[in-house]
Amino acid sequence: MRASVRLVGRVRVALVILAAALVCAGSASAASGWTEVTITASDATPLGCAYIVPSGSAPAGGRPGVILFHGLGQSHTDMEPYGSALAQFGFAALACDARGAGASGGKFGLDGPRDVQDAQDQFHWFTARSDVSDTAVGAFGISLGGGEVWNAAVAGVPFKAIVPAIAWTDLAEALNPNGVPKVGEINRLADAVASSRWDPSLRLPSLEDFDVSDAVKSVEAARSSRPKLHSLTVPTLLLQGRHDFLFDIGQAVAAYKLLAGPKRLYVGDIGHAPAKNPSAEAPTYLSEAVGWFNQYLAGGPKLVSGDVELAHDPWDGKITSYESLPGTRRKSVSLPGTKVIHGTGSARRLVRLPGGPFETFGDSSLTVRYSDHRRDLNQIRAMVSVKGSKTPVTFGAARLTSHAGVARIPLSDQAVVLPRGKRLVVMVGMTSADGVYGTYFGAPFVAKIGRITLNLSLLRRTVSK
Repeated sequence: MRASVRLVGRVRVALVILAAALVCAGSASAASGWTEVTITASDATPLGCAYIVPSGSAPAGGRPGVILFHGLGQSHTDMEPYGSALAQFGFAALACDARGAGASGGKFGLDGPRDVQDAQDQFHWFTARSDVSDTAVGAFGISLGGGEVWNAAVAGVPFKAIVPAIAWTDLAEALNPNGVPKVGEINRLADAVASSRWDPSLRLPSLEDFDVSDAVKSVEAARSSRPKLHSLTVPTLLLQGRHDFLFDIGQAVAAYKLLAGPKRLYVGDIGHAPAKNPSAEAPTYLSEAVGWFNQYLAGGPKLVSGDVELAHDPWDGKITSYESLPGTRRKSVSLPGTKVIHGTGSARRLVRLPGGPFETFGDSSLTVRYSDHRRDLNQIRAMVSVKGSKTPVTFGAARLTSHAGVARIPLSDQAVVLPRGKRLVVMVGMTSADGVYGTYFGAPFVAKIGRITLNLSLLRRTVSK
């Protein structure tokens, strides 16, 4: 491990991004150099798009370009500040509304096969321009857009460099980890796009899908890139959030381990709730993206520092850099006791870890001894918090196949500081985990929760305060 070296020009990037965001406010595309255009997809569906090409004469072969993919509930105008910043460094950019969103026609498909074809169609349209290179085009996507980048890349869209940000690589693992749907998170996804615009064949897991139907599994598999990542050689910069209840660090770590080409992972306080997304951190990870495209699309210098970077939390302007994934250690604590829970109840145990402070990272879990002699309980949930904090550290759940025994509950991969001397609160039962799972409305039950063992994966050396 070594200290991170700041990229040359990071301050300049910050100023460019700020100026571009101000110019693009209110969708003032024409004033900012953007041109609105409708691209007709290969199935004749119109896609609402905009593009920007830096002023001046293009070099022989055209300018390097980046296709931008927006997040769920957004439109292409949300990506214009990023494209405007890239244009200041000589890159052309194209951004389109996803199918079924914004000004685009068709039905919303959650990065399904039809959306992947749309990405291919956008690539063909963009590279057909004489002022854009047909051999040096990359892709940058956020959340839903990051999933689109992953799925398009493994499907063979010939990007020369990609930057998927705060995205999933295995949709089943993201939405129903260990077979239990994260209903609260799923409902928030569903509400981001009007129901009339969803593809009617697209089915997400729901509270009733305790077994996760074959139809749901098929939908998730068709939108998951992870099985093909071992053969992906395109240079990839992954941007992922350290505390994100929708798409956790594990989504990016699994990809990082599998990728066959040049790769780099940045983990910061970015992403979906409860990520803080401090504006002061944006220039840091966005400069990483600019540097990545500059290196692999424009032949610029190689990015400095290690292949994995972990921004400190809370953001203090510092990053700890590693040559590969950071080393971890295990800490296990036993929480004895017995409690009978009813309905939506949970057993609560407290523990103070000696030493510290600690910082979680990796595959934590807990085991719990339980019995449900009425055989009404079909799942069990867990949540770990720091006493006095409103935001959980992590959460998890497991399906139950027996009326009694010991259940192992994998916990979501979150990087959170556990302050010295603070007690941890462990909740096991039918907790909603701060709304991640939603309230349980199944048949009434009575169950007994016994000994709980918490197994934490921690950074070998705490880097945050």
